[in-house]
Amino acid sequence: MTTTSELPTFTLTGGLTLTRMGYGAMQLAGPGVFGPPRDRGQAVAVLREAVELGITHIDTGDFYGPAVVNELIREALHPYPDDLHIVTKVGARRDDRGGWIPSLDPADLKAQVHENLRHLGLDVLDVVNLRTGSHEGVTEDSIADQFGALAELREQGLVRHLGLSGVSDAQLTEAQDIAPVVTVQNLYNLANRADDALVDRCAREGIAFAAFFPLGGFSPLQSQTLSDVADRLGASSQQVALAWLLQRSPSTVLIPGTSSVAHLRENVAAVDLALPADAITALDAIGA
Repeated sequence: MTTTSELPTFTLTGGLTLTRMGYGAMQLAGPGVFGPPRDRGQAVAVLREAVELGITHIDTGDFYGPAVVNELIREALHPYPDDLHIVTKVGARRDDRGGWIPSLDPADLKAQVHENLRHLGLDVLDVVNLRTGSHEGVTEDSIADQFGALAELREQGLVRHLGLSGVSDAQLTEAQDIAPVVTVQNLYNLANRADDALVDRCAREGIAFAAFFPLGGFSPLQSQTLSDVADRLGASSQQVALAWLLQRSPSTVLIPGTSSVAHLRENVAAVDLALPADAITALDAIGA
C-alpha cells in the first residue's frame, strides 16, 4: 500500500508543492455533475480517504453541483490540513437543468472567486484556474481581460496562484504577460495527445500540467494495446494509463475522479507502477 511519504510531488514555479497524484472531486456531485450525491456519506469518506492516502492536491470548482462539491469538501476536511492544497476553477455557471454556461465576464469571474471562498470556508484560495475552453476544445480568443481580473484578486491577497484550464499555447503566453501561471489544466491522456508540445513547454517552464480526463472522461479509454500491457504487468488498464501520464513528463500532475474509496485506492497505487521501456513504446503508439 502506498503511504503518504511515497507519493511523488511537484513544486510549482510559485513554490507550492502538490502531490502529482491528486484527486478530482467532480464526480462527487449527482448525475451530470448536478445536484447532491447519491450517497453523501460515501462522498465524505472518499475525500477523507484521499487525505489519509497522502494526497495534497484536490481539484474542484464551484460549478460542480453547483456549490455541492465545495460544500462537501468543507464538510469532510475543514479545518484543512496545512499541506492540503485546493485548486479550483472559474469561468462557467450552471442553468436550472444542469447545463453548462460559459461565464467569462471579468466582474462575474471575481464573483465566482468569492463564491468559492465562501463555500470552501477559506479566506484565501491556493490556486484558481481560469477555465476558458470546453471539453470539446480550446479557442484562440484573447483572455487578457479575464486573466487580468483574476490577477487583481491575486494582488489583493484573495488568491495565491493562478492557472489556466482549456487553453492554447498562445493563450498561455498572453496570460504570462499579465501574471505568473503555475498550472495548465487541459484534456490529455493516452489517446488524446494534441497537447504534446504544451506538455513539454510546461515541463521546461516549471508549470504543472494537470491532465484532466486522464482515463478518457465521458468516453473511457478502450485499447487492446493498453489491455495487453496491463495484463502483462498485472495491473488494471486504468493504473497503466495513469502511470504512463506520470512518466510522460516530470511536471504532469493527475486529477482522476471517483466516488468510490476502492477505486481511489486503485488510482493512488498507480504511482508505484514503473512501466518498462517496451511498454511505453507500445503505449505511445496509441495516440500517434
